[in-house]
Amino acid sequence: MKILVCDDEALARDRLVRLLRDSDDCEIIGEAENGREALQKIELLAPDVVLLDIRMPVMDGIACAEELSRLPNPPAVIFITAFDEHALAAFQVEAVGYLLKPVRKDQLNEALARASRVNRAQLQHIREQSNDEAKPEARQHITARTHRGLELIPVSDIYYFLADQKYVTVRHLRGQVLVDETLKDLEAEFGDRFIRVHRNALLATHFLDGLESLAGGQYQVRFRGIPEKLVVSRRHLPQLREKMQSL
Repeated sequence: MKILVCDDEALARDRLVRLLRDSDDCEIIGEAENGREALQKIELLAPDVVLLDIRMPVMDGIACAEELSRLPNPPAVIFITAFDEHALAAFQVEAVGYLLKPVRKDQLNEALARASRVNRAQLQHIREQSNDEAKPEARQHITARTHRGLELIPVSDIYYFLADQKYVTVRHLRGQVLVDETLKDLEAEFGDRFIRVHRNALLATHFLDGLESLAGGQYQVRFRGIPEKLVVSRRHLPQLREKMQSL
C-alpha cells in the first residue's frame, strides 16, 4: 500500500512516518505540507492512501479531498484532525478514517484497513457537523485534468465560468480549461466573488470593466484584460448594475 503523508507540521509528518515504518504492507512514497502540494504529488506518485491533515495553509484538507473526489480513480483518504472527541464522533462515516492527533498506531492500522474513497456526500456531512470555526473556506484553486496533467487554476485568476452542456469552461489569465462541475455549485461556493449574469454564466466581479448596450435593449459585459464580452440577461441585469455601483 503506497501512502502519501500530508501535514503542514514537520513533527506530525515525522510521527506518522515512524508509525508506518515497521509495517510490511505500507510504503511511504512522499510527503506534502499542504493540500495544493499534495494534489501535485498525487498526480505524480499515484498513492493508494493519503493521510491528510484538515487544518493547513494554502489549501486545507477538506478542499484537497474535494478535488480528489472528482478524479476518476482517487486515492483513499484518511483525515488527521485536531478536533475534540465529540466532533470526531460526528465525522465518523463508513469506510473513511478520521484520526485524532496525536495518532495512535492501532488506530492508524485500523483506519488503513478500512480506508476507501472520500465522496461528496461524506464531505458535506463533515461540513454540516463541524463548528463554525472548523468549517473550510471556499477553495482557492480550481482543479482541471488536461493533456498536461492536473492543473491548478487560482480562483483569483478566473474571469468567468461559462456552462456548455455537461461541462463548464473556466476562462482564466493563461487560457481556459473544462471542468466537470455545475454553475449552481460554483455559485454557492464563490458567490461572494462571482455574480451570475446569465443562466449559463458567472463572472468575477474584480475583472468587470463595464456594460455595453446592444440592439434590442440587451447588454453585454466587458472585462479588464481580455477582449471577450458576454451577454447579460434581462433577468440578471438589475443585480449586476447594483453590484457594479458598489465596486
